[in-house]
Amino acid sequence: MRPYSEAVKADVRRRMGPPHRQSCTEIAQELGIHVITLYKWRKAWRLQGEVVPATQKDPEGWGPSDKFTVVLESAGMNATELSTYCRERGLFPEQVDRWRPPLPGKMTPLHSDHFNHQGA
Repeated sequence: MRPYSEAVKADVRRRMGPPHRQSCTEIAQELGIHVITLYKWRKAWRLQGEVVPATQKDPEGWGPSDKFTVVLESAGMNATELSTYCRERGLFPEQVDRWRPPLPGKMTPLHSDHFNHQGA
């Protein structure tokens, strides 16, 4: 396999990821990089936890691992950060919210007076 510059790999990564979602075949034809090389790069990026969908499908058609990666990457973001994150990836915050698993049980806030009634 011939060596490719980091700039070429970054361009390929951008083309594969949202919002572009070009297929390996399209990229291979446009850039003259063997399709097997592109599949290997995509696999490596996915193993590193990057969002590189295996298909050109709409994000709702993504596989569980891609959706889970998005949920993990966006877990600690506020609304503004999440909007920016989604815009860069061709997503909507509502999609990310739907992909988040429900919390187990009913979550209720703890009140400070809860701890003050010990043995009263």
